[in-house]
Amino acid sequence: MKHSIAQRIRQARTQKEMDQAKLAAKLDVATRTVQRWEKGEQVPDSNYLMRVAKVTGVTPHWLLMGNGEMYAMSQAESKVIPLPTSRYKRVDLVSLPLLSSVPGGAPSLMFHPDYVEKYITVDDIKDTNAFALEVKGNSMAPRIEDGDIIVVSPKLEARTGDICVVRVSDEDTVKRVKIEDQFIHLIPLNPEYEPMAVRKKDVAFVWRVVKVIKSV
Repeated sequence: MKHSIAQRIRQARTQKEMDQAKLAAKLDVATRTVQRWEKGEQVPDSNYLMRVAKVTGVTPHWLLMGNGEMYAMSQAESKVIPLPTSRYKRVDLVSLPLLSSVPGGAPSLMFHPDYVEKYITVDDIKDTNAFALEVKGNSMAPRIEDGDIIVVSPKLEARTGDICVVRVSDEDTVKRVKIEDQFIHLIPLNPEYEPMAVRKKDVAFVWRVVKVIKSV
C-alpha cells in the first residue's frame, strides 16, 4: 500500500534515526512544523521536500510520489536497463517531423512547431499529430539523456507519473509530472536537479512522451 507524504516524511526521519526536533533544526523550521507535516495537517512545498530528501538521504521522487527506490541506486546499478521480454511483432512504421530541441535541464525558450528540421521513422504511433523532439540536457538521465529523441503525443491525456513536455510561462521543459488541483510538480529523474512546482494557470500544455529513441 502506498503511504502518504506525511507517512513517508516520518519513515525517512525515523530510518535516519532522527527525532522531530533534530530534523526541524536541520531544516531551520519549528518542531511544530515537522509535527504538522507528519500528521498530514500541512504539506511542505517542493523546496522543503527537496531539503527533507537531502537531509534524510532519500530520493526526492520517492518522497513526493511514493514509488521508485527510497534510496538512490549506485552508479553501476542505475545503468542496468532490463531488456524487453515480449516477442517481436509486426508493427506499422510512420514518419514524424523532428522539431527543434526541448530542454532536459532548466526550462528554456520554446520549440517551434512550425519549424521541421527533418523527419524520422518510428513504429507503433497512433496519434496523427505526434512529433519528435531532440532533448538537450541531462535532468532526466539515465532514462532520457542529452541527444536522445523523444516522441510526443498531444492527443493522449497526461496523468500523474507520466513524462511530459510542459510549456510554462513561454518556456519548455521535459519532466515527470505530478498533477494537483492548482499546481503541477515538475520532477527530474536526475537527483542533481531540483523539482519545481508551477501554477496550472501558467501552463500552456502538458503533452505525454510516448517513446524515447536513445542516441548512439
